[in-house]
Amino acid sequence: MFYRAVRQWAAFLFVDLAGRCAGYIVFVQEMASRPPNPDTSRTSPLREIARIAEMRGVHAAFLYLHNQEMEFRRWQREVTEIPAPPFGEAARSEWLRQRFAALALEDVRVDELGNVMGLLYRESRSPLIGVSAHLDTVFSQGTALKTRDQATRLYGPGISDNAAGVTALLAMATVLKQTQLKLATNIVFIGNVGEEGEGNLRGMRHLFSSPYWRKAIQSLLVIDGAGTDTYVNQALGSRRFEITFRGPGGHSWSDFGIPNPIVLLSRAMARFSEVHTPESPRTTFNVGVISGGTSVNSIPESATARVDLRSASREELQKLEDRLRECVAEAWREVPLAHRAGEPRVTLAIESIGDRPAAELPPDARILQIVRAVDKHLRIEAFPRLASTDANIPLSLGIEATAIGAGGDGGGAHTLREWFDCANRDLGLKRILLILLALTGVHE
Repeated sequence: MFYRAVRQWAAFLFVDLAGRCAGYIVFVQEMASRPPNPDTSRTSPLREIARIAEMRGVHAAFLYLHNQEMEFRRWQREVTEIPAPPFGEAARSEWLRQRFAALALEDVRVDELGNVMGLLYRESRSPLIGVSAHLDTVFSQGTALKTRDQATRLYGPGISDNAAGVTALLAMATVLKQTQLKLATNIVFIGNVGEEGEGNLRGMRHLFSSPYWRKAIQSLLVIDGAGTDTYVNQALGSRRFEITFRGPGGHSWSDFGIPNPIVLLSRAMARFSEVHTPESPRTTFNVGVISGGTSVNSIPESATARVDLRSASREELQKLEDRLRECVAEAWREVPLAHRAGEPRVTLAIESIGDRPAAELPPDARILQIVRAVDKHLRIEAFPRLASTDANIPLSLGIEATAIGAGGDGGGAHTLREWFDCANRDLGLKRILLILLALTGVHE
């Protein structure tokens, strides 16, 4: 009786285990037949950055970037002392062209505006990853551009904005030409003109007006200024206008009563100054320049103002422009009809002198994921920011782009007292290199 019970229990256990095994086999077969979960089949950006950072070629590149600091300082001082005022960047473009050629970059060229470009590989390998730094400065022709160094600091007009960026661009081209790393995507190195002020992003605007470059460049990394603590995820839009009233002018006594262009312009700007702008999205305006007149006892023949409008929103920017035009028109309509339609006549002109589009990166943009992963890997605390940079143009076209600093630290931008601190420059260069390698795809 006892043995029969044991045999029955063993048989039951065998059947139960067999059933469980069969069920497990069916489960495994079902799971194998299902398509992979897209959220788990991809390598996360953080793991990808860790994989890239472990490569021997990347270690060698990091060592090079650390050891070449004195050479980077020499490049930075040299390029700073080459004049590059708005619309006068030719000498600096030639300097960069020669260095791209000396590195044996492929298809080195200078376009009709002065943008300098060179490819890492001969073959097109489209699409491309772009990395850029603007060549121009805010300083007019004739500005003394002598540089000096003191300990870890370099001094000179434009030494940080953007000689630091140009130096980083050249450092990336140099290290990627020397390394044995194999990139899946080609890189185009760009030294562009026309970023500052009235340059109105003309270099980058011209580049992306080309159907070839607009289609080929998949994403763009802009290197602008110093630091590692920010990255641009939103393009600040701006519109700039030159407003001019003109009249016959005359003597303050004998011609009293003739419409005064300065008074008309002042009325228009006073009205516009009362405009209420939203705090979110932040929208601002500024009357930055006013000119006109010849003497205190002369009714001026003309008066001109330059106005800057800015917003993170295209819609708010348009509303602000509309209100500016209304205020100017209201002032002009106050001129007696005889002076608006007859002779001597008062005239009004509104000229656009700048237009930078507002745009925003999607929160899940690949370039943002990579930047954040690199920052986490390097233990950098960086914050997203709204800014007007060369990235505005590709972002407005739906092309992923961001702007970051060249490392180190800087201050006094756009003044003769500008400085750049080279300490920790290599952290910024490592950051740029890892971002580029992740964007292109790399293996040893």
